[in-house]
Amino acid sequence: MGLFSSNQSTEPSQGLGLEHDRRGGDREGAASPAHPGRRSGLFAPRPDTAGKRRSGRPFPALPARRRPTLVSLAAGVAAKGSFMLLLAWALCFNFSEVRGGSMMPGIQDRDRILVDHVSYIFSSVHRGDVVVMRYPMDPSVDYVKRVVGLPGDHVQIFDGHVWVNEQLLDEPYVAAAANDPYAFVDTVVQGNCYFVLGDNRIRSSDSREFGQVPHEYLRGKVRMRLWPPLRAGMIQ
Repeated sequence: MGLFSSNQSTEPSQGLGLEHDRRGGDREGAASPAHPGRRSGLFAPRPDTAGKRRSGRPFPALPARRRPTLVSLAAGVAAKGSFMLLLAWALCFNFSEVRGGSMMPGIQDRDRILVDHVSYIFSSVHRGDVVVMRYPMDPSVDYVKRVVGLPGDHVQIFDGHVWVNEQLLDEPYVAAAANDPYAFVDTVVQGNCYFVLGDNRIRSSDSREFGQVPHEYLRGKVRMRLWPPLRAGMIQ
């Protein structure tokens, strides 16, 4: 008598094979024996519900748009206008810090000044204007000086005084101790050029040293002194 009976078989039973097929069919989406031709619910087509809510209720109406009021319109215009003014200010003016004492006592070392860059586009340079200019010996450096002679003027300097077209120039902005009694100049200002001086004559490098300044070297007109606050005000 052997270990196995003659009726037993090593082949898998039919029931196990069906179970194996059923599991494989479920995984692969094949038709199940109970419902031939029907796919699994995972891939079943859904009913067309386009344009309808699932609950069957209509979509709520959108709230009506509010019309802008006069106040809101005015606020928008004011904001845009303020932005344009700030942009124009940034393009036309800038703040500069003065280094040195050649313009004392009116403008001192470390003063902050407001420079107008558009005035000379629409108007002429006047005698007595305080200007920011490029240093003719090194145009990358800016100087602050006062215009004394205009194109065609006859400028003379002697005995510590300035004469323009045979007239003594009144200079209240120059301190008595700042005059240079040894300076001597006798020149005629060329066309499209200017003769400039520092108010602190004994400490200034100006047209007595580097000559006349072409108009294109003028960068702008000094309008105000903004710092320090105790001396803030218009530049005379």
